[in-house]
Amino acid sequence: MSDRFGDAARRLSGAAGLMFGWTPDIFWNATPDELGALVRAARGDGEPAPIDASMLSRLKEQFPDG
Repeated sequence: MSDRFGDAARRLSGAAGLMFGWTPDIFWNATPDELGALVRAARGDGEPAPIDASMLSRLKEQFPDG
């Protein structure tokens, strides 16, 4: 393991622990995609587009407030 990789991995492991409560074991067993998904969610990336009037009407029909 190069010093650059090791240093970066330690920082990323620490950040995952602070942000997501991950233990080192969870960090090292996670895939890059799993970590990336959590980081994107924490940043708010990929939020769904606002619903339009048609969708709102359908939701009101499905879930009336009674």
